[in-house]
This record gives sequence, structure tokens and C-alpha cells, in this order.
Amino acid sequence: MDNHLINDTDSDFEIAEKLAEEEAGIHRKPQGWAAYVIPTIAVTWSIFQLAIAKWVTLSSTYTRAIHLAFALLIVFLNYPTFKKSRFGLKMLSATNRIPLIDWALAGVASWSALYLIINYESIVNRIGQPIVMDIVAGCVLLVLLLEASRRVIGPALPVIALIFSGYAFLGPYMPDLIAFKGTSLNRFIGQMTMSTEGIYGVPLDVSAKIVFLFVLFGAMLERAGGGQYFIRMSLGLLGGFKGGPAKAAILGSGLTGMVSGSSIANIVTTGTFTIPMMKKVGYPATKAAAVEVAASTDGQLAPPIMGAAAFIIAEYVNVPYVEVVKAAAIPAFASYAALFYISHIEASKLGLKGMSRKELPPIFATFISGIHYLIPLCFLIYELVVMRHSPELAAFNAIWIMAIIMLIQEPVKAYLNNEPIAPACFRGVKNIFSALAMGGRNMVAVALATAAAGIIVGVVALGLGGLITQIIDVISMGNIYLMLVITALASLLIGMGLPTTATYIVMASLTAPAIVTIGGAQDFIVPLMSAHLFCFYFGILADDTPPVGLAAYAAAAIAKSPPIQTGIQAFMYDIRTAILPFMFIFNSDLILHNVNSWPQGILIFVMACLGNFAFASATQGWFLTQNKKWEVPLFLAVTFILMRPDQIASWLGMAHDQRYWTYPIGLALFGLLMILQKRRTSSEALLQGA
Repeated sequence: MDNHLINDTDSDFEIAEKLAEEEAGIHRKPQGWAAYVIPTIAVTWSIFQLAIAKWVTLSSTYTRAIHLAFALLIVFLNYPTFKKSRFGLKMLSATNRIPLIDWALAGVASWSALYLIINYESIVNRIGQPIVMDIVAGCVLLVLLLEASRRVIGPALPVIALIFSGYAFLGPYMPDLIAFKGTSLNRFIGQMTMSTEGIYGVPLDVSAKIVFLFVLFGAMLERAGGGQYFIRMSLGLLGGFKGGPAKAAILGSGLTGMVSGSSIANIVTTGTFTIPMMKKVGYPATKAAAVEVAASTDGQLAPPIMGAAAFIIAEYVNVPYVEVVKAAAIPAFASYAALFYISHIEASKLGLKGMSRKELPPIFATFISGIHYLIPLCFLIYELVVMRHSPELAAFNAIWIMAIIMLIQEPVKAYLNNEPIAPACFRGVKNIFSALAMGGRNMVAVALATAAAGIIVGVVALGLGGLITQIIDVISMGNIYLMLVITALASLLIGMGLPTTATYIVMASLTAPAIVTIGGAQDFIVPLMSAHLFCFYFGILADDTPPVGLAAYAAAAIAKSPPIQTGIQAFMYDIRTAILPFMFIFNSDLILHNVNSWPQGILIFVMACLGNFAFASATQGWFLTQNKKWEVPLFLAVTFILMRPDQIASWLGMAHDQRYWTYPIGLALFGLLMILQKRRTSSEALLQGA
């Protein structure tokens, strides 16, 4: 990449650095000896997680409690109470030191998280009969966990948790429709802080055992330079095509999104380069930012390494992780294929071309320069998909390969550049410790999101599950279609202020069982995997849903575009993803449910891609040329036929086994539209020539 291009993005680097620090939880930069406290704790946390993955055997309860204690410790030391000074107390927003009150809160919060294992034997012996100290420690943990979540994630999740907690006590006084027998303080605290059905529930267990290792792997890959390598490779491969930088942004975000699990991290990593390039070839700032938002948001969908919520899906549905990957494959890749198609449409509308080869990295040289980054990634995929090892074992093994590469690559670079070897070896070790610290900091938000969301899960487990299903049934009037729309809108609304993982946990706890139950009541079988993926998809889409859409704000800062307009444009691009959950709820072929044949799977995938292309053409108003109004319903018809062949077969009186014979109908209609627009394009070209 030439120096001119790098210089053009200098200011964007400054913006991206600030965004990256916020994403990684770097809010305080204390001076003196205190500067080493937070990194040391983060490194210790990473080493602990590696130890329990292979060498140290701990009970699940101990692992969860220690995991949460580390997260709380880092939060209160690293995040000020407020971002700006309030009430005349500057210490509440201090970023250059750690106030005494936060030292105290960090200690008390860690103690309250560890209280369960410090007194484990006595608590087990008096299960269901907590003493006063149990209640005090439990209340302290709840209050400080919610405060820590507010500092890291924002007020939305603590407020929702408080509403559910209040409902647990005020249930008997509610209207008949939502009345609940309620609970006592003893039972509530016991459920939340003395059992594995509340804060220390399945989500926190997945965070402690699996997610941390994948986040650490992603941090090591990024620290080693893997993220920049993916961007350069994407640019080298696709930058020369029509609208090439946009296509490169999509590919780069897909590759980095596999391991980052965060749309904002994807934007910071890839958008700093790709957004200026998109603007350079002619994309308006808003559209350049929106393409990056859509690509980075969908990065969390990309198998085989998806976001943290994917591992929780495997636990909730009680299937191996590879089954989640299998189910998510066709919707994710079809969504990405359609985004490539949309970037091509936008380039065609704007009359854009690609970048010249001189401006792009050389493909072969770039590929060779970072081929070592592909080794741990390919090994991780091999372990997950071929060897079928557990996710934690696969990630652990990949981390060690990544560590060896980080140790070796700096001395090798020094040798090739005729530089001293010893300092290079030191840099390699320093990079590893930096990645360990980054992994711990990056995990704080996930750990707190899973723990705080556990409060909501715990309230539901108190006996609200059946009642919630009844409430949803009444609100949706027993209509599965209306219920899905309500669930989707609720996920988008709640997800505006929550991380993807927390949104998924909340919505899956409340609505996934209801979707299955209400569907069954209408003689319509909804696979549990479909219901959970439905919540997962809309939780991810909330990242670019205006007016909040944190991902849109991050991209807009780099592109210097209006955030709201960027979010709206990104949401318009992501509508193609929003229809997929509705389709696979009713057509389980799309998640390969009971599909074990490669030819059948490939056929479904190709038709899903074409159906998504047709939908993109309908929503973007363009195919080979600008659409006529009467063509839009035809494109939508193509989408429905290719994604719901089961329904078309039913309407035509065909057996379910004959459903794929309806595909030619959709293909013929798509071909007809192509011929019509081709003729219109030719006519327009002749008129312009005349």
C-alpha cells in the first residue's frame, strides 16, 4: 500500500485508536506504579483461564466465581464512575489515577463474587436456608454487579435487570394477565447468588470456559498483525474490481469478525483503511461508512468461529458447537454473498470503478508475507470441524501455536532486515504479554454481560417461564407471524443499548421457548435451534439499528458522516439479513435441519443466495438498471419462491419431498427480469449514444 494512502488515513488512525481503547476497556491511564496494576491483573486472568483449560482442574462453580471476580476487579479499577465530572467530585471521573473509593469497591466486589466458593461447603449444607451473611454478601454482589455493568455496558442492562428483580417481588400485586406469585428475599438471593441458576448460570459458565479463550486468541492474532494482514489481502484481491474497496471491506470484516465477535472492533480494525479508500473511489461518506457497518455487524455471523452468543446457543440447545456452525452456515454465507452483491449494485448506481493496481498491495507478496497467520486459524478450524474437539480445547491448542508464531516472527523479521536478534526476541515476548492483557480487558464486557443477564434468566427460572409464554401468546393473539415480528422488534429495541451476547440471552430466555410452544400449538414445528438463531440474528442487527446503533457511530466517526443517516443506510443494507431469520423459522432446510447430503445442502445454499440477491435488488431499487415499480413485487416473489419452496409446493398441491421442483419457477421469473432489464439497458445505451 503506498505511503500517500497511509498519510491520508493518519487522522482516521487517531479516531480509531480512541475507539479501540474504548472497545478494549482502556479508560484509565494511571501514573506511576498504578499503571501496572490493571495490565498485571488482566495478564493474571488470562494465565488463569489458560491454566484451567488444560492443567488445573476446578469445579464449574469455582471457575465461574473466579472469572467474575477478575472481571469486577478490572472494572472498578479501570472504569471511572462517570465519564464527566458530576456533583463537583472530580474523583468520580478521574482517568489519570485510581481513586481510593474504587480500590475499595474493587476489593469488596471481588470478595462478594468469591463469597460462594469461600464458604462453599457450609452454603451447600444449608442450601435453601441462607444466613444473614449470605444475604448481605448476595445483596452486595447484586448491587456492585449492576454498577459495574453500568460502567462498562451502559444503563440499559442494569435497568432491565432491576425491572425483572422488582417484578419478582411485586408479582402478586400486578394485573391478572401478568400476576405472579412472587418470591421472598431469601429465595431470590439464594437463586441469584448461591446457585447456578442466576448470576453463576450457564452464560457465565460459557464465558469462563470457552469465550475467554476465543477472545484471547483474537487478541493475540490482532496483536501479532493478523488483522492488518487480512485487510491487505482483501484489498489486493478485490480492490481492483468495481467498487473494490467496499468488497475488500466486506471480506476483511468477515475474516476479522470470525475471531473478534464485536462489530465495533471490526470497524476499528478494518474501517480505518477501507472507509477512506471507498471515499477515494467515489462512495459518499455515508454509504462508505454504512457498508463497513453492515460488513462488520455480520462478521459475528460468520462460521466457523462466531461471537460469544454462539457458544451459549450450543449450551442452551444442548448440541455440539459444530451443530451451531452447521445451522448458521447457509444464512451467514448467503447474507455475506448478498452484501457483496449490494456493494456491486451501489458501485453500478454511482458509476464507480476499482482502484488502480499501483495503489493496491501485491497479491502474491502480501499473501506470502502473512501466511503464518493462517496456520493457527486453519488449525483452529481443523480442530473444531474435522477433529470435533471441544471449543475450549481447540482454542487452547490454537493459542499455543499463535504464541509460538508471535515469539518467532519478530526475530525472523530482524534477521531478514539485518537487525539485532536479542531486542526482537524481547519484542516477541512483550507482544505476547500485551496480547494477554488485551484479552483480559476485552473480556470484561462479555463477562459482565453474561453475569448481569443471568439475573434476568434467574428471575425467569423462578417460575415465570410458563407465564411469559402465556403473556406472549395473548399479546400475539396466538399468531406465530405476529409473535415473530414482536420478538424481532423487541430484540432490536433492547439490543440498541446492550451487547449482542446480553441481547441474545435476554431474548432467548424470554421468547425462544414461547416461539417453539406457540408454533407447536398451531401444528407448526419450530426447531429449537431456529428459535435461538432468530434471537441471535436480531440481537446482532441491533448494533446498526438507529437511533442508537453504536457500530454506526464508530464508522461515522471515521468517515466523518452523520451517525443517524449512516445507521439508517446500514440498516437498509442489512434488511437482507433481517429476512433470513423469518425464512429459516418456517423453512428449516436453511439451517440444514435434518439435511445431511452435500448436494442437497449446496442446492439450498445457491437458491438462498439467489433469493437474497433478488431481495437486495427489490430493496435497493436496482438490478441491471434501475427497477420499474412493477418489477419490485416480482423480485420479492423470486425471493419467496427460492427461500420457501416448501410453501410453494404446498400451494401447488405437491408433496413436501417434491418441494425443490418449485425452484425452476423462481429461476425462470428471475431470468425473465434479467432479460427485460438487459433489453432496457441496451435501449438506454443506444439513446445515450445517439
